[in-house]
Amino acid sequence: MKIGVISDTHIPINCCDLPSELISALKGCDLIVHAGDLIDLFVLEELKKISKVEAVCGNMDLPRAQAALEKKKIIKVAGKTICVMHGYGNPDMLVSILKEEFLSQKPDIIIFGHSHMPMSEYIDNVLFFNPGSATDTTFAPYRSYGMIEIEDGEIKAAIHKLS
Repeated sequence: MKIGVISDTHIPINCCDLPSELISALKGCDLIVHAGDLIDLFVLEELKKISKVEAVCGNMDLPRAQAALEKKKIIKVAGKTICVMHGYGNPDMLVSILKEEFLSQKPDIIIFGHSHMPMSEYIDNVLFFNPGSATDTTFAPYRSYGMIEIEDGEIKAAIHKLS
């Protein structure tokens, strides 16, 4: 199972389209997860042309997107529990906030956004994974996306920089 992970695309505020390099990288994914702040739903339509998509809303999404998407989602794939939420509040507190939100779900992976800072780190046996922003460097040193592969019960995760 190959999962492409993006967040904080902020389209059409940061740019008009998803970067072509990102589109190419997402081809071949079994699933794409968008962790919020897409801004407008047309981003999901573009992603659905590539693969199956799961998404949550973020704090900056337009009202139409917030109404159409859940704030958090639990996805069960390849024998793993993946919890997805954009996040909120102080970026320095995101891990604590997400632990509190998903404690009872016993997740294997928590995917989030909000801070624009890429993160792939195990904390208390849970992979906390933030792909960063594919379109913005306001709060991050580079634009990025993530890939998570689950094979034979093993999770491999990587952050990829966009040029």
